[in-house]
Amino acid sequence: MKIATDLTPAALLPAIGRMWELSAGKIRAIDAGFDHSAGAPVHTAAGRYRPRGWTDWTQGFEFGSALLQFEATGEKAFLDLGLARIRREMAVHVTHFGVHDHGFNQISTYGTLWRLMGDGRIPEDGWQREWLELALKCSGAVQAHRWTDLGDGQGFIHSFNGPHSLFVDTLRTLRILLLAHRLGHVMKDEGDQTVSLLERAVAHARATARYNVFYGEGRDIYDVRGRTAHEAIFNTASRAFRSVATQQGYSGFSTWTRGLAWAMCGFAEVLEYLATLPEEALSPCGGKADVLATMDKAAGATCDFYLSHTATDGIPYWDTGAPGLAGLEDPYGRPSQPENDVEPVDSSAAAIGAQGLLRYGLWLQRGGRPEGARYVQAALTVVKTLLDAPYLSTRPEHQGLVLHSQYHRPNGWDYVQPGHVAPFGEATMWGDYHMREVALCVQRLAEGRGCPSFFGTAS
Repeated sequence: MKIATDLTPAALLPAIGRMWELSAGKIRAIDAGFDHSAGAPVHTAAGRYRPRGWTDWTQGFEFGSALLQFEATGEKAFLDLGLARIRREMAVHVTHFGVHDHGFNQISTYGTLWRLMGDGRIPEDGWQREWLELALKCSGAVQAHRWTDLGDGQGFIHSFNGPHSLFVDTLRTLRILLLAHRLGHVMKDEGDQTVSLLERAVAHARATARYNVFYGEGRDIYDVRGRTAHEAIFNTASRAFRSVATQQGYSGFSTWTRGLAWAMCGFAEVLEYLATLPEEALSPCGGKADVLATMDKAAGATCDFYLSHTATDGIPYWDTGAPGLAGLEDPYGRPSQPENDVEPVDSSAAAIGAQGLLRYGLWLQRGGRPEGARYVQAALTVVKTLLDAPYLSTRPEHQGLVLHSQYHRPNGWDYVQPGHVAPFGEATMWGDYHMREVALCVQRLAEGRGCPSFFGTAS
């Protein structure tokens, strides 16, 4: 990746403004034309969003996008739209015991409304605040209940594959446990046992850092610093770690780049929150210094791996071990080739990863560490690429905002245009949402207000 060292947030404001103009039409088109009785919109096929009945983990991104549009532009119609849809559709997600995606769905909706109320962007309303906080508390406890105990205070929130399965992407859903904890909530288990949501979140983050992230320390022959495995698998009888695997990547020994991006962004946000806590809050977790060091090590490794395994414009291919990459001419030494017919890029990984780079870089800078500037500049470079052709979707008839995003390459779920063998030119709901989210961060930095955080403090 070639990092633009002189790029500033202010320099991106015109392109961000254009993006919000395009975004408004996309949000309206999806709301007007999508049949929600079939599920949540997931990804586009020939330019139109369609569902993919699995877990409806993208519902919050749809309605959260309307809230971000309001926050960025002040257009109240999008606040009204988002609020109406959240009231109608989101309650079932709060108590969905079958998924590990609560932080995606609820932080993007109830959490954003809670943050906007705290920022004074929407009127303070006691009953509405209680409604929002109750939803966030319940969701945090439901997410925390998906627990695999590894003994000695260790464990993880297991994926929908079962209690043996630790997904790397669950890391970013820890926000729901941490926000519920911030709101004073605990989980009550059998025999009135009180479970700390903070301690459970930290334990999960530690497990992810230990089992899903590699550090070049000789763990296996594919141990490259910063590489991530989508899934870590455990023997639930002995509680022993057994192997790495993947659901959406090429293999357990290659790096699915959206999983890498979830780790980058997730560790950065965990660092942001934990740094605000007093020492005594993290004493049961091994002490604040040790916890922060673990998260810092994982965040730095994953961000560095990303920078070394993207095209020069900051866009990664969907998996670093995808076999077709060997047939592409110097994939990391030239700009991305989104319309190649061998191995697709994944712009959604870029949008998520850019926010991880930005938040980690800013966290380092707040701690007086000058190396943070490199990550901030890398983030701005990625955002600049996504805000222009061939990634920004400018055609009104295409409902997607960011093109060349991938969902599930191994299952063949992504739309392939006639006459081609590889998918390109389509969008995903999480890619579009995270483009809006990182654009809002950059916009606020340009305005001198700092990035919004899930726990209500600008960073």
